Amino acid sequence: MTDYALLARQLRALLDTRDWLINSAQTSAFLMQEIPDLNWAGFYLQRQPELLSLGPFQGKPACNPIPFSKGVCGAASRSRQTQRIDDVHSIADHIACDSASQSELVVPIIDASGALWGVLDLDSPKADRFSEHDQAGIEGLVEVFREVTELGKP
Repeated sequence: MTDYALLARQLRALLDTRDWLINSAQTSAFLMQEIPDLNWAGFYLQRQPELLSLGPFQGKPACNPIPFSKGVCGAASRSRQTQRIDDVHSIADHIACDSASQSELVVPIIDASGALWGVLDLDSPKADRFSEHDQAGIEGLVEVFREVTELGKP
């Protein structure tokens, strides 16, 4: 079982600037290295109304842009709720950037004003990869990112 408390301490130490670009790049790389069974880890940013644009990530080239009306990232953006999907093929409007992806976890990132800044998207080639424990742990890591990062306009 992944020790998310340890990962939170490590991430907090790694993020030694308030710059959103540096911190999102570092966070993507950190997650890809430290969380087992991922094939993509990265950020999509809300730079235009109802649309997510690709941000820093680790993995294969990604889909861009993603409208709020489509896919798991869109659902997280619309609802502002974490989306934990055990089988992405069961989602009718799933956006398949990498056919190897089987499960997905998407956590919305809300700035201090209450606006959606973007989402953290994690994909895995394993079905049922993300448990409730993983969801809570990743949400905690997103909170570390949010706390130490100046979430200005991306």
